[in-house]
Parts: sequence; structure tokens; C-alpha cells
Amino acid sequence: MRKVEEKIEEYLNYLLIEKKYSNHTIMSYQNDLTEFANFCKQKKKELYQLNKQDLKDYLTHLKHKYTSDKTISHHISSLRSFYKYLMISKYIDQNPVSLIELPKITKTLPQVLSEEEVDRILNIPLTDSFSYRNKAMLELMYATGLRVSELVNLKISDIDFNMATVRTIGKGSKERIIPIGDYALTALSIYYENYRELLYKHNRNDYLFLNNHGKQMTRVGFFKIVKKIAKEKDIQTHFSPHTLRHSFATHLLNHGADLRSIQELLGHSDISTTQIYTHVSQEKLKENYREFHPHGK
Repeated sequence: MRKVEEKIEEYLNYLLIEKKYSNHTIMSYQNDLTEFANFCKQKKKELYQLNKQDLKDYLTHLKHKYTSDKTISHHISSLRSFYKYLMISKYIDQNPVSLIELPKITKTLPQVLSEEEVDRILNIPLTDSFSYRNKAMLELMYATGLRVSELVNLKISDIDFNMATVRTIGKGSKERIIPIGDYALTALSIYYENYRELLYKHNRNDYLFLNNHGKQMTRVGFFKIVKKIAKEKDIQTHFSPHTLRHSFATHLLNHGADLRSIQELLGHSDISTTQIYTHVSQEKLKENYREFHPHGK
């Protein structure tokens, strides 16, 4: 079954070099396709030998292993992209994956903090270089709606302090330039000018946000930081770094921003992805109605 693994490795290189996908995205594809390679080994079949029934068996395998429809759907989507590549490269002339239906996923509304909860999250004691770094990261994320991966991959050159903008490369290698508000710009300037240098250990680098080893801040590292802060602030809402991105979009919408502008700021390729925030706002509207209207309950 070495041929399957070779084709997967070839495909991942294609995503890295030709499509310029991020390492995080490529790792996600790799995990999904490794699962599929193991399935092929069990079947003792090469890629060109697999038929529709084999793929149905794989779907059954996934359903037995994973309880989340979202996880199963992700695996199948990765497989579809892989087989599309195999078709383009003329390794196969039929695509059995195209006949497999994705499981229907129940859409859940994103968790959003209230503006008061955001203020509590951002209002952290500033005592050392780490707290000033955390303050700058939190303020910048809420001010711009950056994805966590985009935030931790920022280089110093991506910030234009004079123009008050941040440049980022999002999904699909799409560049966008986002304005930075005064609160975030002030926190960022203080961190960069006075505390970033203190985080260096040995080798210098150009990443904007550094961890306690003087290296690039990781997604996991930042996740641990914000979870700790949320616990200290007694935030009851389920909270992750991405919650700040959701809150950024929802609060903009609540204050009158149009959906197209929010789409551009978030870097969504399809506005239907952005439209979920209109549902979040409507749910909040219903909550307020039920809570504050005399006959709302």
C-alpha cells in the first residue's frame, strides 16, 4: 500500500507549494488521509481499485469511530479534495467519492461574549512583559477579528503603526488589510516598544508575539492563556480564542455595520458564512425581548 501513501505525500506537497496552504491546514488533511490510507491497507486495495461500495464501507467505518457528524464530514471533504487532485493529475479516471453524500450537520450558533464580558476579558492586570503581551494579543484579536492562526503568525512587518493597520494572509493565501482601533493600537505599541525585547532568550526572530521561550507564540499556548484569563474573570460563556472573533463580528453587526464589510474584515470567501452572525444577533434580540418586555415571558 506504499502507493497510497506516496500519492498522499505528493498531494500534501501540492497543497503546500502550489496552493500555499498553511502548515496547520496541511496537518489537518494529513491526519484525515492517514486514516484513509490505513483503511486501504485493511482492504488491500490501491486507490484506482476502490469503488463506490468501498467508499461506503469507509463512511461506515468513520461513523463507527466518530460520533460527530462534523468530524465525519471533514474526513469526507478531505477525501473529496484528494480524489479531485487524483483526477486532475490523471492518476484515476473515475471518482467514487463524488457519489458519497456528506452527513447532514446541524448548524450551531457560535458562542459570543457580551460587550461587558469582553471588557472584563480585556481588563487584565499589567504587571510584566507577559501580561502586556497578553493584553496586546487580546485587544488586537477583538479589534480585528483575526483567526488565532493569523494572530500567532503575524510578523513585525505586518503591523503599520502609522496607518493603524494589520496585514494578514488568511485561508486560501488571501491577503487582507484590517484597520486597528485606538485601544488595540495603544496596547500593541506599548508591548512592542517596551516589552517584546524582554521576551527574547537566544535566537531572535521576526514574529510579533513571543512565548516564554522567546519563540513564536503557538495556537495551543495562546489557547491556554485565554482559558486561564476567562476562568479568573469568571466568564461563564464557553470561551476560546475564536470566541473573540465571533464577538468582534456580532458586536459590529449589532452596532450597524453592514454584512459585506464584516465579510471583508473576517476574510470569508462566501457571505453565507458571515450570515450566521445575523442569526446570533436575532437570538440575542429574542433573549432581550423575553427578559425585558412586560409580556415577553
